[in-house]
Amino acid sequence: MKRRHSIAVIVAAIVAMIAMFYAGRVSAAKPTAMPSLPGDSVYQLPLVLTDHNGRASDWRGRRGKPQLVSMFYTSCKYICPLIVDSGKAIEKQLTPAEQQRIGILLISMDPVRDTPTALKYIVDKRRLDVARWTLASPPKQDVRTVAGVLGIRYRELADGEFNHTSALVLLDAEGRILARTERMGARPDPEFVTAVKRALTK
Repeated sequence: MKRRHSIAVIVAAIVAMIAMFYAGRVSAAKPTAMPSLPGDSVYQLPLVLTDHNGRASDWRGRRGKPQLVSMFYTSCKYICPLIVDSGKAIEKQLTPAEQQRIGILLISMDPVRDTPTALKYIVDKRRLDVARWTLASPPKQDVRTVAGVLGIRYRELADGEFNHTSALVLLDAEGRILARTERMGARPDPEFVTAVKRALTK
């Protein structure tokens, strides 16, 4: 509990600073008025994402439903496919009713190359259910900021590849971080699955 509280405090501080800095920047997809967000919600960050269908929208539109969120890039050959495997493995642990109550969002750290066409290729190749899965790219200048809010570290290499944290982050319906796991692959982290199921009962 102490660790979760510490994470929440850190996230709240980061999000508050970022929200003040970025206030008023979102214009490509203007958000509608909505009730105030908790101070530690990642949705305090104004962010427009362009998804695998080419649709641009404010990520705060995902509010109201728990989310599994990670960062990846489409040309990644090793770790990022495992992130997808992890999301699919967690899906399999959920009942059909639970699956309908969660969203899965993969945000690109390489938006220049990760066009809607590139994102859609992964959606089709991995047979992702778009009722739950969204693959999307932020503006290039916002990649570092959203990574910081999610607690994901990355570094671009000279060859265009990336070193990065492999993590799934669980958000509640208000965008607060409830849990995270760095256990990737077809065998999901049982504690993380429990946290997901708990979030879906609230």
